[in-house]
Amino acid sequence: MQIDTRLAQRLAKINPSSTLAVTSKAKKLKSEGFDIVTLAAGEPDFDTPDFVKAAAIEAIKTGFTKYTPTTGIPELKKLICAKFKKDNSLEYAPDQIVVSCGAKHSIFNTLLVLVNPGDQVLIPSPYWVSYPEMVNLCDGTPRFGQTQAKNNFKITPAELTKQITAKTKVLILNSPANPTGCVYTQDELEEIAAICVKNNIFVISDEIYEKLIYDGSKHISPAGFNKDIYNLTVTVNGLSKSYSMTGWRIGYLGAPVDVAEAIARLQDHSTSNPNSIAQKAGIAALGAPESFFKEICRQFQERRDYCINRLKAMPKITPIIPKGAFYIFCDISKTGLSSVEVANRLLDEKYLSIIPGNGFGADDYIRISFAASSEQLEKGMDRLEEWLKGL
Repeated sequence: MQIDTRLAQRLAKINPSSTLAVTSKAKKLKSEGFDIVTLAAGEPDFDTPDFVKAAAIEAIKTGFTKYTPTTGIPELKKLICAKFKKDNSLEYAPDQIVVSCGAKHSIFNTLLVLVNPGDQVLIPSPYWVSYPEMVNLCDGTPRFGQTQAKNNFKITPAELTKQITAKTKVLILNSPANPTGCVYTQDELEEIAAICVKNNIFVISDEIYEKLIYDGSKHISPAGFNKDIYNLTVTVNGLSKSYSMTGWRIGYLGAPVDVAEAIARLQDHSTSNPNSIAQKAGIAALGAPESFFKEICRQFQERRDYCINRLKAMPKITPIIPKGAFYIFCDISKTGLSSVEVANRLLDEKYLSIIPGNGFGADDYIRISFAASSEQLEKGMDRLEEWLKGL
């Protein structure tokens, strides 16, 4: 990537987000009056719950609008500790918690304090588009572990071991995963954890889609297996996906004390505290009953099943059934087109917005989001089917 000499050369290491490029183009067309069906969104279509909004309004009314401690207000951190214990069987103290401006911020902070120039960061492929770019910005080297569709794109112990070198410092693990929707089992994670302990590899466990799991699958946090992997793991989560709070920008992590302290120092001199009002909203969100998530999962699973049934009947496309998150990764190799060509043609010819797989490291795939209304999903599936039949 060419960079103007007036700008920092580190920018040459990163590529524009393919997801944002497509969504920006779709938004532009929509603003011009075109009937765009968007199945590209990486956020729930549900509104933020009213009880969360009410907490934010109360914070504003009572003047809770000043700086807070860099790592988050004590009440929120205590609730996060309680959440980790209840949901994940993880014992974290408040000084091991850092609240940041979204889970992405938490991951970037973690990489910045762990990765030295030349360190390798293992990333199972397909991967979320921002992982390798964040590693590049830290002067690390992304090393991709290729997974297979027959294994639901989960990296196996053999595939992981093959990628480990003397320079391997960190493994980024995402379960449930974006873009594939795969969910690792306890046995699979225990094997991966044992390999990381043996090779002294840190694990960044990105668990942002934790609550969005289907078909009776269960979310497992690898840091809970034993003290050895606990001391090598940074567990990342946030409020964006499960609580439909993407714009509120509240993410958090639990980490070994030395790592958490390092991240706190870094955040002291970068963003300082996350938004004070959003923190108060986060307290309300973490108090939501489990029934809140069950209803959201029920609706998402209905949407997933509808889309999968439609996609299975279409030519030249093969969907992978996701066990979590709200994306369907689809093999489009039979079209003979690249993922960018498919995405652009669907948008230009059918006003349907999806995400190309090239940014995820899988150019034979596209990502379809079912975080959309039933009406939009039906229109989107109709347009996709019509386009595929016309190829």
